[in-house]
Amino acid sequence: MKLSTYKLDKNNKELIGVLKDDSVVNLNQFFGEISMIDLFKKKNWKSDVTNFIERDNVLLHDLKNIHLLSPIPSPNSLRDAYAFRQHVETSRRNRGLSMIKEFDEFPVFYFSNHNAIYGPNENIVCMPDHFDKLDYELEIAIVISKEGRNIKAKNASDYIAGFMIMNDISARGLQMEEMRLNLGPAKGKDFASVLGPFLVTPDEISDKIIESNDNGTTYDLNMTCSVNGRVFSKGNLSSMNWTFEQIIERISYGATIFPGDVIGSGTVGTGCLLEINGTEKLKDNKYEEKWLRKGDIVEMEVECLGMISNEIVAEI
Repeated sequence: MKLSTYKLDKNNKELIGVLKDDSVVNLNQFFGEISMIDLFKKKNWKSDVTNFIERDNVLLHDLKNIHLLSPIPSPNSLRDAYAFRQHVETSRRNRGLSMIKEFDEFPVFYFSNHNAIYGPNENIVCMPDHFDKLDYELEIAIVISKEGRNIKAKNASDYIAGFMIMNDISARGLQMEEMRLNLGPAKGKDFASVLGPFLVTPDEISDKIIESNDNGTTYDLNMTCSVNGRVFSKGNLSSMNWTFEQIIERISYGATIFPGDVIGSGTVGTGCLLEINGTEKLKDNKYEEKWLRKGDIVEMEVECLGMISNEIVAEI
């Protein structure tokens, strides 16, 4: 299933649905006025949705006539991991640092702002200081479907409702200043994260599984990011060095996770301008760095998950 949260227009209430051809089946017709998170709290939500959409009298909305929101417009929490070794190693090398050994010991994550979520086609609003080395980060995120605590990786797949594209927008100028205090990213990250376009359930990408074992599942999903039609970043989810299941095990150790929690993978290798600029500068110190500007269109596409497209605008 490909689940969505949407409005009939920007002023209407939020609705939830499931993609069917070029339309969305309205799930509120059956479940009432509930959100996507409320849906996950229902014991047999997957089978209920499957049974409902097979009916003849379902309410359909054409994709062309709706306003897609983030599948989870208001997550309970937003954590972002650091799971791709290539991104970490290259970014450190570009700063003259050796690879940190702790990367291979446990998956690390930070909390971002779950109240600054943008949908797959919304304009990303930035303040003046955000434009100091404004960057995208090409990622995939999961949504937690049920409550749990102290979950082992071998059981963690049961807690994944689905997958979606994530753009972890970053103001590198602000981030570089605050990271000198060794506390973690905050103002450089807290103003915008994009999620969408759909929440794709694991069964939809089962044919993309490379390996599945007690450490979790590895998927073969191509990932790209372009700016104004020019492709800058290419990667694949299979290069993730920590599985989402291992990340869930780390996150849930001594802490409860809840339906509607969102967890990002971290940036795929070559998946941001910071990494690309640093690599190119090492080759040629006269290389002109590229950063996002007002009016830029950032498009991210992930195999089987869809595409998000967002314009960068300045706050008035």
